[in-house]
Amino acid sequence: MQQNRLFEELSGKVSALLAQSPAKDVEKNVRALLTSFFGRLDLVTREEFDVQARLLARSREQLGALESRVAELEAKVAKPNA
Repeated sequence: MQQNRLFEELSGKVSALLAQSPAKDVEKNVRALLTSFFGRLDLVTREEFDVQARLLARSREQLGALESRVAELEAKVAKPNA
């Protein structure tokens, strides 16, 4: 318990020190630069990617069902009338 409190106190002091230092400005500028750079690329968000992945999975399921149905119908056509 004592060690956790010491760690939290030290972490708080380091965070406060960094918030007052030029490192915070550098971080903000680098973040803005990267945001601008990635904004010019043709990228999709994680949410858009997940939606497309779900649509693809659903399409694959439907394709599998259709392939099975076509195979059944082909088997019926190939089978002589009994």
